[in-house]
Amino acid sequence: MSEKKMTSSRRHALKSLILTIAAKWLDEEKAADIAAKEAYMTEHCIKPSMSGDQATLMEACKKLHALLDKLDEERYDLASKVGKADKEIEDLNIKVVDLRGVKKPALRKVRMSADAMLKALLGSKHSVNMDLRANLKQVKKEVKEEPQEAAGDWRKNVEDKADRKKMFEAT
Repeated sequence: MSEKKMTSSRRHALKSLILTIAAKWLDEEKAADIAAKEAYMTEHCIKPSMSGDQATLMEACKKLHALLDKLDEERYDLASKVGKADKEIEDLNIKVVDLRGVKKPALRKVRMSADAMLKALLGSKHSVNMDLRANLKQVKKEVKEEPQEAAGDWRKNVEDKADRKKMFEAT
């Protein structure tokens, strides 16, 4: 079952085709929504008659204002119910997380110097220097000076070594 890879031009063509179809569907959906809104408005909202005297028009305006007030109250009540439900859902989600327990991530090894560790623990106010060598006493090494023999004494040195050699050979 070897599947052939699609060429980039073919993939591009299919992608553009899918996008054009999706755009067409979105346009159709918008047109359907607009038509549904218009149908709802024509069904539920009757056209007000503007004929009559001022008293009847004032009465119609008062009725409309009363209806708007009632709708605003319902909208506010529904919004408060939704807010309470959202808060309850959030609380329940927190309880679920608490019941599950928090998974502790695996700790990773971090290379940190002692100075950096103390600075992280104590903060930047305390400057602690962990350079332990700085606190040690400085001791000067005494150089052992061997008496340097003159250049002409090399024969004597060779004779001394020869005597030692004889001493080891004798035993």
